[in-house]
Amino acid sequence: MRVKKFHKKMPKTLTALVADASGNIFELEGYAAMGMADAAFIPLDTSNTIPMPFGSELMYLPRRSPVLFNLAAGAAETLRENPYAPGEPLFPVAAFHSPGYVNAYISAYRENDPEDYLPLFSYGAVGWLGKGFHSALIRVDSEPRQDLRQMPREKVREGVNKMRKSIPENRLCRHLETCALEYGCPAGKNFFLGRYEAPLPTSPSCNARCLGCISLQKNERISCSQKRISFIPSPEEIAEVALHHIRHVKQAVVSFGQGCEGDPLFAARAIEGAIRIIRAETEEGTINMNTNGSRPEVLKKLFDAGLDSIRISMNSVRENCYTAYFRPAGYCFSHVAESIDLALAMGKFVSVNYLNCPGFTDSPEEAESFIRFRKARPVHFIQWRNLNFDPVKYWQIMNQTEQHGPSLGMKELLKGIRREFPDLGYGYFNPPKEKWGQTEEFPLKNIPENQGQKQTG
Repeated sequence: MRVKKFHKKMPKTLTALVADASGNIFELEGYAAMGMADAAFIPLDTSNTIPMPFGSELMYLPRRSPVLFNLAAGAAETLRENPYAPGEPLFPVAAFHSPGYVNAYISAYRENDPEDYLPLFSYGAVGWLGKGFHSALIRVDSEPRQDLRQMPREKVREGVNKMRKSIPENRLCRHLETCALEYGCPAGKNFFLGRYEAPLPTSPSCNARCLGCISLQKNERISCSQKRISFIPSPEEIAEVALHHIRHVKQAVVSFGQGCEGDPLFAARAIEGAIRIIRAETEEGTINMNTNGSRPEVLKKLFDAGLDSIRISMNSVRENCYTAYFRPAGYCFSHVAESIDLALAMGKFVSVNYLNCPGFTDSPEEAESFIRFRKARPVHFIQWRNLNFDPVKYWQIMNQTEQHGPSLGMKELLKGIRREFPDLGYGYFNPPKEKWGQTEEFPLKNIPENQGQKQTG
């Protein structure tokens, strides 16, 4: 009898991607792509990457040099010029990935100008394999809520025209037109397409000065990606937009707290009035607030009015690291914890908008702190979101704030937290109340196993 032998397939390395001074992206034979997580540099292969999702965008990083794996030498190398065209500079290539995916590694590079800041995106590691791009990613949400294939511009424009006829005098609706058509905001597009979640921006003010704020920057070296709303809509304007969405969308979510505003707790009077109008009309729909949770006494009034759920944004569950990123003005981390405690005590659904960056979020210190945090405060859901901020600058700031050991790996972090808390939901979007308590599985194949190795490059 012949016994068939099964051999484990050896992973194939990804060919490195680089760019020239004109921004043309191309493969560099003889070199494998690499990812990084703070001090760790990791070659990319089929064991730690997946095909790059639709809607992801490639970009090259000026004033930086790529760190690649030299296959002949068997070592990492920082390339400052094209080996096939001496004197021609090379630049690293990164991917800004589609919603629903968490970066396992950052594109590997060295800074040439330490004073230069990257724009407010996340910079995932990417390479070329066979006939396509592959990325170091973990999928955490399979819902196609922000799939660009389902958001054709002509349909969005059609929805805008219909909405102008339905609610012609609404300033909030006009603001959302700019979000959808000028800034390409997926949440704004979904409102005009009549699907999933509608944004309800309301607040021009904020009491945090986040390093990665996309609507207001005091750092002149960082540009904002959109303008902040300049007015507070009336309760009636807010309710009109929300009720239109709730009446036309199954399992609708309407959310205060968007990228084009400050913190909604600073528009609480208008929001409270709007919630009462909505709930006087219908019990349908989920009314959610994305907030920094800095004003628990204000939040209680909104819960009493009928606010169903909150999503608290955090880059860390450690006060020092939280403060270094959010730079709160007039509040502190204890107020955020108090808001979470209040929401849980009042039976509200609580998510953490966990802003991730490999090399920090998956450090042993942050992982252990999160486990302690969740044991003390049993939040229901984590939205795993990629941090949109210069990663090298972020690691420098966080390492100056606290000491951190070698990265555990984002895959190991997600697995470890899930083992510790099997009831804790994972995702990317705000779930409607009809789906609260449902725990989506996430695939664990083809994503990184280990923290990698330190290389000098």
